[in-house]
Amino acid sequence: MITQKLYENDSYVKEFDAVVADCVPARQIFGSEMALPKAGAPGQAGGKAGAPDQAGGKAGAWAVELDRTAFFPEGGGQSADTGWLGEGRVYDVQIVDGRLWHCTDFHGEKGERVHGCLDWEQRFSNMQQHSGEHIFSGLVHRHFGYNNVGFHLGSQAVTMDFNGVLDAGDIQQIESQVNQAIVENVPIYVSYPDKEELENIEYRSKIQIDGQVRLITVEGWDVCACCAPHVARTGEIGLLKVTDFQKYKGGTRISILCGFRALKDYCRIQDELRCISRLLSAPFGQVAKAVERKLEENGQLRQKAVELTGQLIEKDIDAIAQGQENAWFFKENLEAPAMRRAVNLALEKVSGYAGVFGGSDSQGYKYIIGTKSGDARLLAAALKEKLGARGGGSPQMVQGSVTASRKDIESVLGDDLQG
Repeated sequence: MITQKLYENDSYVKEFDAVVADCVPARQIFGSEMALPKAGAPGQAGGKAGAPDQAGGKAGAWAVELDRTAFFPEGGGQSADTGWLGEGRVYDVQIVDGRLWHCTDFHGEKGERVHGCLDWEQRFSNMQQHSGEHIFSGLVHRHFGYNNVGFHLGSQAVTMDFNGVLDAGDIQQIESQVNQAIVENVPIYVSYPDKEELENIEYRSKIQIDGQVRLITVEGWDVCACCAPHVARTGEIGLLKVTDFQKYKGGTRISILCGFRALKDYCRIQDELRCISRLLSAPFGQVAKAVERKLEENGQLRQKAVELTGQLIEKDIDAIAQGQENAWFFKENLEAPAMRRAVNLALEKVSGYAGVFGGSDSQGYKYIIGTKSGDARLLAAALKEKLGARGGGSPQMVQGSVTASRKDIESVLGDDLQG
């Protein structure tokens, strides 16, 4: 049978009554139970009282087909609606082999009437995002000729992949125009043109459509083939904000948020900035400058620490006896030039090997090891074999990094030299 899809002509159907056409264990339709929600998920209402536990008592144990539904199934990059059938939670909705199935706790008999209720907050949020995406993609196509070749609308992020490069200025221009369309509050409507009418309509489509085409028209802004629910007017989108963009597969991936999701994200960012403002004792509007000053101060302090550590290690080298066999130094706040200088100074006094390890047990160490009488590569190989170190070099000097404790490093160096 073909389920009547109530959302196709009225996106605002929140509740509906339907008749159960079929009910089977969910694993038959949705795959293994590992892919289903775990029992005890938030909002789980449990199955119908007295229903047989054929699917092992898991949440979402049943796949239910209805004669009519307002639930939108996953498709076209958009996640499925969720909600309730009777007292059972609906976790997922999919079209499998032309049949529309609800993954749910509800177990119904064929012919039984059931009341459906959508999670309207999720549905309306998806409508806001999708309608905003249509306008954005339409404007990119109009101004730059690029197509949206990848779209994902999940519970958090909304991403669009365009087959061309857009820079920050281009994106800001499109974002501004989308919000202008939102302010104008123009109608968004659904139409089903016949083949003759369709030949005279310019519209966007990601795929070749053989059957009836469903068009979503944003009056004056965009016309696009689409199967999903949309808001009735652009004003209901609220606003659109680009949150990120990056080069992707020769084109551009853009992340957006619309409506309440954008507002929630803005509130989150404000909270973080307010917290940073308090930590830095800086006015809310001058956080960036305050951070810049702190980074500059930290850089100066770090450089001073490096210089002081370099001086300390040189004093340690002065204290070793001339002709000592080996010398190992472990210090924090050491950079490569200071480490190399320290190794060269130590080699003037030792007869075997000298090594400097900069770092800590918790973060790991970078090292430089030198010798005038042996082969430093042997020690690098021992550190690699026993502690997973990385690095290499010449017989006279090697350098690398190792994630291990000082005790373990000294043990490896001592064992290898004794061997």
